[in-house]
Amino acid sequence: MALHPGLRAPGGWDGFELAVRAILGQQISVTAARRLAGQLVALHGKPLPKNPGGSPGLTHTFPTAKRLATARSLGLGMPAARLASLKALAQAATDDPNLFRHSGTIEEAIARLRTIPGIGEWTAQYIALRAIREMDAFPASDIGLLRGAAKVDGAPTNPKTLLHRAESWRPWRAYAAQHLWAANTNENPHTEGAHA
Repeated sequence: MALHPGLRAPGGWDGFELAVRAILGQQISVTAARRLAGQLVALHGKPLPKNPGGSPGLTHTFPTAKRLATARSLGLGMPAARLASLKALAQAATDDPNLFRHSGTIEEAIARLRTIPGIGEWTAQYIALRAIREMDAFPASDIGLLRGAAKVDGAPTNPKTLLHRAESWRPWRAYAAQHLWAANTNENPHTEGAHA
């Protein structure tokens, strides 16, 4: 914590986009997930009008949940199970516009997200941390968190051990996650590791 004083747990204004990015990032590198997100936006996002004074790289808005839920095909080269998960997430977000709003306990938020096919513990915790801004969310199986903890401790760890250790950090485990991600990178405290 002394290396990164004041480090905060960042969220985002569009919970659906963050949740989609979490699913896209399952079991692949951050770079590959970014590429898939770019393809998804190019295929299904709404084109923006050309604006001479605007950002030259900004060409589309992120697709809406309804657009992805009703698309016949997402057109992405990824496993069928993950594509089905994206469609299920889009349908859940269409059916419940408050899906990414804070309500109830962290356990209730995780349970609600885990009812969506393809959303496991890591993804639910990550979505809760970033999209719902649950300050006690903690994706213990994240490879970046595990590597960060190993750097801090000087010895490898596993998700079960890290989760047990994180109990003493409640109700602020999301902040601990930021510090572990920062310890893993030792460069930029806002860069996370690849997802496990």
